[in-house]
Amino acid sequence: MKLTRRGFLGAVGAAGVAAAAPNNAQAWQSKAPPDPYGCLVDLTRCIGCRKCEQACNEVNRLPEPAVRFDDLTVLDAKRRPDHDTFTVINRYYPGRLDDRAKPAPTFVKVQCMHCQDPACVSACITGALTKEDNGAVHYDVGKCIGCRYCMAACPFEIPAYEYHDPITPRVRKCTFCFERISKEGGKPGCASICPVEAITFGRRNELLLLAKKRIENDPGKYVDRVYGEKEVGGTSWLYVSNVDFEKVGFQKLPEQPMPGITETIQSSLFSYLWSPLALFGVLGAVMGLTGRKEENHDA
Repeated sequence: MKLTRRGFLGAVGAAGVAAAAPNNAQAWQSKAPPDPYGCLVDLTRCIGCRKCEQACNEVNRLPEPAVRFDDLTVLDAKRRPDHDTFTVINRYYPGRLDDRAKPAPTFVKVQCMHCQDPACVSACITGALTKEDNGAVHYDVGKCIGCRYCMAACPFEIPAYEYHDPITPRVRKCTFCFERISKEGGKPGCASICPVEAITFGRRNELLLLAKKRIENDPGKYVDRVYGEKEVGGTSWLYVSNVDFEKVGFQKLPEQPMPGITETIQSSLFSYLWSPLALFGVLGAVMGLTGRKEENHDA
């Protein structure tokens, strides 16, 4: 008997479909806090001054950057947050023209989006990442084992790992200034320093109303969309823009929260403990057939 790759996948798929039957599956429930804090970023106001980067660096006591914060030549290349930089500003030229008929830039602040139902929290096997009621996706270094599943799960590709530290490496990302919000009653550092008020801090539901009011009051200025309202179930960081979001680095993502997919599959596969046995049975059959084929070949 010859088991093809297609046959093997079909057998595994059959076991998975059987395990996912409605009688065994448990409906996934959102764990999003009802009205967390958030930030609204208005891309029409951002001037790319990098003051938010500087404030983030100071509040989180991060190392000095290789390029000074007042050196705007760093905007010539696209950047990503890393283990020493929790937020960055990128500059795009999406095709708009300014009053002088020259290409007009759009500046975009990038950081952890602090999702309502975070994929990183769902993927973390030790509980090192948690979604807090104040909106922050909080990291507990004492629970982290460095598996980096959160890095693979994040749809925004944000968590960064301290590969340079072989002894006590950490997963690093924007903290949403957790201590300032939860204990001091303050704002995130970036929202406090912005000179043009491109970042508004407040309750997420109120920020959504504010964003939609800006769009309604000036439809010629804004794209009719609030990025982060629905993407992957919603995020604590929200954006309004005068250009299409995909033109300035934003990913096109589904509205369904990522854990709604992964946790439902996990619950279905491992309900009543019989589906792993079915899967192991398929794998055992494959091993047996493979061994028999090798024995016949040797004979």
